Amino acid sequence: MKAAEDQVVEEDTSFQDEEETFFQDIDLLQKHGINMADIKKMKLVGICTIKGIQMTTRKALCNIKGLSEAKVEKIKEAAGKMLNIGFQTAFEYSTKRKQVFNITTGSQEFDKLLGGGIESMAITEAFGEFRTGKTQLSHTFCVTAQLPGEDGYSGGKVVFIDTENTFRPDRLKDIADRFNVDHGAVLDNVLYARAYTSEHQMELLDFVAAKFHEEGGVFKLLIIDSIMALFRVDFSGRGELAERQQKLAQMLSRLQKISEEYNVAVFITNQMTADPGAGMSFQADPKKPIGGHILAHASTTRISLRKGRAEMRIAKIFDSPDMPENEATFAISAGGVTDAKE
Repeated sequence: MKAAEDQVVEEDTSFQDEEETFFQDIDLLQKHGINMADIKKMKLVGICTIKGIQMTTRKALCNIKGLSEAKVEKIKEAAGKMLNIGFQTAFEYSTKRKQVFNITTGSQEFDKLLGGGIESMAITEAFGEFRTGKTQLSHTFCVTAQLPGEDGYSGGKVVFIDTENTFRPDRLKDIADRFNVDHGAVLDNVLYARAYTSEHQMELLDFVAAKFHEEGGVFKLLIIDSIMALFRVDFSGRGELAERQQKLAQMLSRLQKISEEYNVAVFITNQMTADPGAGMSFQADPKKPIGGHILAHASTTRISLRKGRAEMRIAKIFDSPDMPENEATFAISAGGVTDAKE
């Protein structure tokens, strides 16, 4: 076994260089006649890359204090010159997809189900009732994301946004023991924030984008546990449902853009609700994940978790663009998510 310090977030220089060229810094706009004051205004709202400008509408840019329509048009034009905003062949896109990496769940069975673990440039959602292993999975990812993996994956830092006050640093120490890595190093590489309202949760994403830009290629994973808890509290009843879904759609769009812009994996957990009308239609399971169609369409891969015997849990692919619907059994141990012992 390698020494603990070597194993945690050991930056491979070649991998680092590749990451550095992954995005173009917004400061490059100066060469195209955009002044530094306007660039700083965009950075304050979390737009730090040329791709970030492409991902933001003209209307949203005009809402930034101090940016007129004429300035926005000039910024968009400059960004368009620097990026290929047209079409590319599937072959060219497949070359770009080679930069995608996978983060292990800690269980080989579960990894096999996901095709190697959760992937970058995508949102992976895990939903289930209480005590199905959602938070345990989040804690395990905090450690496994830091370990070097397959296909030249070098490991990296993690951002954890906690909406339910369930994050426990001591839990990470137990999981670190399983992988023989240093407690201090593991905890140092996890950036933690507690969100108190859905608005605060959205604001934190601006900070996350700025951090990912500041330390390019260092962060590999963003975890939100759980995505819907605060929306459930801040918006109540059917009267506020449309507004809630609109705000949720904006947040999920921001998450998707961050994952693609900085090549990071996004892992979110979600709660369940009982569907009172489902009993009438003779559904086998009347419970369903909350967030409606907005969340269902935004998540790249959806995993359904349910309880098994004792510490056993069953994960099922609920929706995925490239993995078949299948099931895997895993266990929750003192060292986090692991393979189930028959």
